[in-house]
Amino acid sequence: MSTRQQEKSRQTMEELMESAISLFASKGFTATSVAEITRYAGYAKGSFYRHWESKSQLFLQIVEHKMRSYRDERDRRIADARDLEEAMRIIWDFLETMVSDHEWARIFLEFTVHSMRNDDLCAEMRRSQYRLSEDIFAELVRPFVTTDYPAEKIGALNTALFEGFMVHNALETGVLELEDVREAAVALAVSKGMKQ
Repeated sequence: MSTRQQEKSRQTMEELMESAISLFASKGFTATSVAEITRYAGYAKGSFYRHWESKSQLFLQIVEHKMRSYRDERDRRIADARDLEEAMRIIWDFLETMVSDHEWARIFLEFTVHSMRNDDLCAEMRRSQYRLSEDIFAELVRPFVTTDYPAEKIGALNTALFEGFMVHNALETGVLELEDVREAAVALAVSKGMKQ
C-alpha cells in the first residue's frame, strides 16, 4: 500500500471512530448500528469492514486509544512518587479523569455490561489494555508497598472500589462522591501497604 493510500486509510479509520464516539454518546453503544456509523461519517459500510469485523472490535480499539492517552500521563507522574500514598493519589487522579468524561464513562459501562453476554468479548475486556485491571494496579503500587500485604490485593480492592463507583455514578444517585471513594481507597491502601 502506498503512503498516500495508507494516509487515506488512516483518515477513514479516524473519521469512522469519531462518528462512532459521537453516536455512542448520543444513542448508546447498543442502539447504534454500523450503518449509522458509516452514514454519519459519509462512508459506505464496506469502509467499516475493511478496518473492523464488528462494532465491538471498533469499540475495543477506541477504548485502547483512550486508555493509552490516560495511562501515558499517569505513568509519567507515578515515576516521581515518593511513597504509596502519593502513588495512590496519582492513580486516583487518573481514574478521576476517566470519570469526569461523563459520557465516555457511561458508554464504557454500557459496553462492559454488553460484553458480559459474549464469552470471547468478555475475555477480551479482561485484557489489561481495556481497563484498570488488578494486575496493572498491583504493578503500579508494588514498588511502594512496604509491608507483607500483597500488592495484588490492593489492586483488586481499588479496582472493585472504582468499578463499583462507576456503576453507582451511572445510576446518578448522588449519594457518594468520587472524593469519598478516593479517600477510602487511599486510606485502605496506606493502612495495609505502608509500615506505620
